[in-house]
Amino acid sequence: MADTVSIFVEKLSNLILQEAYLFGEVEGEVQLLRDELKWMRLFLKDADSQCLHDERIKLWVEQIRNVTHNAEDVIDEFILHMDRRQLRLNTLKFLKCLPTCVGFVDKLPFIHDLDCRLKEINVRMERIMANRSKYGLEALLASSSSSTTDQVVAHKEKRGPDVEESDVVGIEDGTEVVKQMLMKGERRRAVVSIVGMGGLGKTTLAKKVYNHDDVQQHFDCCAWVYVSQEFRAREILLGIAYSVMTLSDEEKKEVKEMGGAELGRKVCGYLKEKKYLVIMDDVWSSEVWSNLRSYLPEAKEGSKVFITTRNEEIALHAISQENIASTVLNSEDKIAEHANSQALIYRLRTMNEDEGWELLLKRTFGNRGTSGVLTSELEIVGKKIVAKCKGLPLAIVVVGGLLSTKEKTKSLWEKVLASIEWHLSQGPESCMGILALSYNDLPYYLKSCFLYFGIFPEDSEIKTSKLIQLWLAEGFIQRRGKEPLEDIAEDYLYELIHRSMIQLAKRKVDGRVKSCRIHDLLRDLAISEARDAGLYEVDEMIDVRVPTSIRRLGIHRHDLIQGNISQHLRNSHLRSLIVFTQNLERKNWRFLQEHIKLLTVLDLGSTNEEFIIPEAIGELVHLKFLYIRGSKRVKLPVSIDRLVHLQSLDLGARKSYIPHTIWKLQELRYLNCCYSEISSELIKSSKCVDGYLGIEKLTNLQALDLLPGSWLEGDGLGKLTQLKKLTLYGWLNPYMKEGFFECIANLTALRTLHLENSRLFEKKTLLNRLRSKVWKEKVNEERRLMSGLMSFSHHTNLYKLILSGKLELPKKIESYPPNLLKLCLEECEIQNDPMFILEKLPNLRVLSLLYRSYVGDKLTCSSSGFPLLQSIELRGLSFLGELIIEEGAMPRLRTLKVLRCSEMKKLPRGLLQLKHLEKVEPKSMFDKLIEQVEETVGEEE
Repeated sequence: MADTVSIFVEKLSNLILQEAYLFGEVEGEVQLLRDELKWMRLFLKDADSQCLHDERIKLWVEQIRNVTHNAEDVIDEFILHMDRRQLRLNTLKFLKCLPTCVGFVDKLPFIHDLDCRLKEINVRMERIMANRSKYGLEALLASSSSSTTDQVVAHKEKRGPDVEESDVVGIEDGTEVVKQMLMKGERRRAVVSIVGMGGLGKTTLAKKVYNHDDVQQHFDCCAWVYVSQEFRAREILLGIAYSVMTLSDEEKKEVKEMGGAELGRKVCGYLKEKKYLVIMDDVWSSEVWSNLRSYLPEAKEGSKVFITTRNEEIALHAISQENIASTVLNSEDKIAEHANSQALIYRLRTMNEDEGWELLLKRTFGNRGTSGVLTSELEIVGKKIVAKCKGLPLAIVVVGGLLSTKEKTKSLWEKVLASIEWHLSQGPESCMGILALSYNDLPYYLKSCFLYFGIFPEDSEIKTSKLIQLWLAEGFIQRRGKEPLEDIAEDYLYELIHRSMIQLAKRKVDGRVKSCRIHDLLRDLAISEARDAGLYEVDEMIDVRVPTSIRRLGIHRHDLIQGNISQHLRNSHLRSLIVFTQNLERKNWRFLQEHIKLLTVLDLGSTNEEFIIPEAIGELVHLKFLYIRGSKRVKLPVSIDRLVHLQSLDLGARKSYIPHTIWKLQELRYLNCCYSEISSELIKSSKCVDGYLGIEKLTNLQALDLLPGSWLEGDGLGKLTQLKKLTLYGWLNPYMKEGFFECIANLTALRTLHLENSRLFEKKTLLNRLRSKVWKEKVNEERRLMSGLMSFSHHTNLYKLILSGKLELPKKIESYPPNLLKLCLEECEIQNDPMFILEKLPNLRVLSLLYRSYVGDKLTCSSSGFPLLQSIELRGLSFLGELIIEEGAMPRLRTLKVLRCSEMKKLPRGLLQLKHLEKVEPKSMFDKLIEQVEETVGEEE
């Protein structure tokens, strides 16, 4: 609750500083409102943690929340009216000839209305604050000592999460059992299941087994798909296809557009000759296996389907269907098969006290050890805490995360124990009570950030980049001096992971979090707490019989848009609408136009139809986040220039049209529209009042992904000094001038740079140039990315570099980014062995040489070369016939991929000396390597 008030206080402060002229004589009331809210915020930091224990405090906090929302509505509606008024005055050009007092008179009714409403709100706030003393709330808050956790210093030392998902639960005894269930010989496809209650560690155990080297090597191909309660057969099949098939971008697009039956046949055809493993995690319905089993063929012996579920009936149903289908077996075989069906189910048990204690220590102390810290008194209290967790690993993990943030004293641990007992006395949802304990202990600035995870669909893998953009748009990130907001947001995420509230899914090559997820039970907690706090609702949980004034809405099911949810699309107070299913239909867009004018976040989901955004988008003057994904063209209207607060515009990888007035949106931080074309036509009514209209206006940009165009001309790009990610994919030749490279050199904050000179856009650009009669060079101009790689010596933050197009590699190591971790080259047509240069890069972890990046026939990695390299991929090198790895080269290599190199007939020389090598593709190459190892061992014996 304190963060809700904090968000609005900061918003008011910014308005007073930047747009004071809007308020005129009402500015005093606005300042009074802000000052009163600042006092409320101070008390709320203590009150938040006490809501659970006292109904009086809960009511007081609820009243503050309601009046804060009311004040926000009043201010936002006033700003909307002022924007419309200004647009009307600009349209009626004859008013320019009238005295300015005419415009002022037009403003008076709005000012008067705002004044009256703010005075009412300020009176209500005075009464609410007076109730604090009147009903004894001050004494309650003063006596509380539970607010100490909210007094944590906001600026924490930067650190990544120190516990991977595979370590979260720590169940080890089932790993070998389940592994053998998967690997034992079967005459036909079999279904193996892990069964257990939520939070017991089914997914964690399954992942440990799935990632085991023996399992990965036993099967020809493996796939992991999340199922969850919202089961969609086509999405499951798509996940399997992406996992087991090596698909080009074009093939991925083709597969994505297939219908369910066609996609199923394609998957079935591919798996027919494979010994495969498919894991379906979190299955809630017997229909899952019934609908998918026909697409998972029985042709290859030893194939397995692996299910995790809370319901043992689902596992028994899947196995029984397999037994019924085995008509080719004789009667004795059938009896044996039925007897063995129970052997294909692993029932996950709860932890015993010793295991629970070991897990609690691991989560509380990490790798620091307990010597000198864990006293006998602490051990007694700690074991009582474990006993109260009833052997549920998730509960122990969460409480351990809580204890890790507290001093290791008996009194503090006893307070945690006492709180657990209070929660356990609340009935059947005792685990939720334990999880709520950790939520209540979060600092106020983290609570909304945690709760926001519940708005995402169950079991979804959440991209950190999108999550942070949403947090920023919602105003959840509080400033810390001049520190970048994105860095603060990352700290928030790291702290949530460290507290075991959020799970890390994937890391980037530089160790930062690429994606994360939330456990089902914690998501349920987040949704419940968010509803109580009035933060958001998700369609699956809305009680349509009780009308509510929802401020944020997450839509996960398309059918509910047409039914239960449509009434909420008429809610004038809605601030965020996030669609995770198919795109809203045009009639639902009408609801937005007519009723929802105060939106801050608009995520329209995915659409496979051409989508023309109406001019009315310009009415959403508070919009900060606009996201539309799909495969067809999107066209934005000129009125986009009214969205002056827009921070994120994401159209994904789709061909789109964006008017050049986009350059007016100076608050933009993320422009992710990789196939989008910026209009270069000048419209008289859209001239920039500050002079030249170009990209140099967007100095807040953090990430830029656009088609190359006339906007690249000049030095505007070089002025985006905060830019951390730059992707230019298209026909770059017309802009490859000295000034372009000087601009890139100025972007020293870059972390990721992707330059791709693509033939896909060559013809279109040539025609455009020929029409304008400006460009008269030959059509077959050499597609050169750069004559020589520019110096990146000053790009100390650049860790990922992707270059596609003909180039020459510089021979001096000083020309490369000093901290480069990942390098990808494609279609560079390098003639001399590049390994002689690249192997000297001191920090390189990942190297990819893709299609025609190298046109020679031999690559040699010399001794002591690539000291830190962990992964190398060679793909589509048509002339490559030999790869030599000298002794001492690539000492840390774990993954080697050699794909579509048709001239490479034999195993790379020197593989046997790579002691850390874990994965080799294709599998045929791995099999040859195993044969060599066995021959070598035989000779030694």
